Amino acid sequence: MKKLGVLFLIASAIVACNQQNKDSYTITVKADGLEDGKQVFLKKADENNQPIDVDTTEVANGTFTFTGKADSPEIHYLFIDQVGNVPVIVENGDIEIEAYKDSLNYSKMGGTPSNDDFYEFISGTRSISDKIGALREQMMKASQERDTVTIATLQDAYGDIQEEAGAYELEFVENHSDSYISALVLEKMLMSQSQTPEKVKELLAGLSENVKQTKVAQKLTEQIENMTKVSVGAIAPDFSAPTPEGKELALNDIKGKVTIIDFWAAWCKPCRAENPHVVQLYEKYKDKGLSIIGVSLDRKKEDWEKAIAEDQLPWHHVSNLQFWQDPIAQLYNIRAIPATFILDENGKILARDLRGDALDAKLAELFEM
Repeated sequence: MKKLGVLFLIASAIVACNQQNKDSYTITVKADGLEDGKQVFLKKADENNQPIDVDTTEVANGTFTFTGKADSPEIHYLFIDQVGNVPVIVENGDIEIEAYKDSLNYSKMGGTPSNDDFYEFISGTRSISDKIGALREQMMKASQERDTVTIATLQDAYGDIQEEAGAYELEFVENHSDSYISALVLEKMLMSQSQTPEKVKELLAGLSENVKQTKVAQKLTEQIENMTKVSVGAIAPDFSAPTPEGKELALNDIKGKVTIIDFWAAWCKPCRAENPHVVQLYEKYKDKGLSIIGVSLDRKKEDWEKAIAEDQLPWHHVSNLQFWQDPIAQLYNIRAIPATFILDENGKILARDLRGDALDAKLAELFEM
């Protein structure tokens, strides 16, 4: 029995070494129920977060395979024609996936360290996702019935589940410092704002050097640096861009006692819904020193100008007409709109992303000082 135990340990070590030393990857997917000939695409996101094709193949006898080389772990997606997609971490080694045609979210992946960790993380969050799904159904029903008491109770429960999810993510990162998945979880924290940039930076510093060298970790480092440049208390970076008339206008040219930088777009319904309220505030405080500069993320000049006219926005406007690739939006790390920054007369950021009553209260406070 002892000899068998020793042989088993040796065999396990050999398998582990083989995985570590492989300089290529093989992704083998078993997908019962998929008809032969169905196309499958291996894709990843480019610098603008748009999917690009990496490879393509077809299903044969309920399976399909991709092979290649990976410089470092990177998240990809297997797009199965007219079925859906499955995330996978492409890294050198033998990756195995068991995909379920009618429930791709429950697919199993493993075979390499990152995919083993990925499946562990997904499995750990599944119960939380189920709770959120159930709550949303109850919330929809309560909203239809106008049951305000139940709605309030469900909102409290949703907050508790969010705390549970946040605690799980923190625990996972702290217990998996040498995992590429931890870098992905930190990226999720930063984008969802479930943790502050300062906290994400602290957690990122605790990851292994190997993980810090991955693309996602390096991008995170850059994003955190950019975000701290536009955090409350920082001096807002100056910028300039064309006005609707084609003239160049800079932030520093229009600063008042209080200045609002408003990132918006004609296609953004929440932005358009908030505009009448901001117009009221502007009319109330413009003679006391309120200045507003709207930065549009539109693509077409005619859409931008039409929205300004329709919503009767009397303040300064600029746009590079480059959608999410707008350099000002990138400078201010804008990932969603509407987004606003409130500055004092020296350009110091006092608050951000205030709307409705919160914006009313902040402006009242500032102009009473």
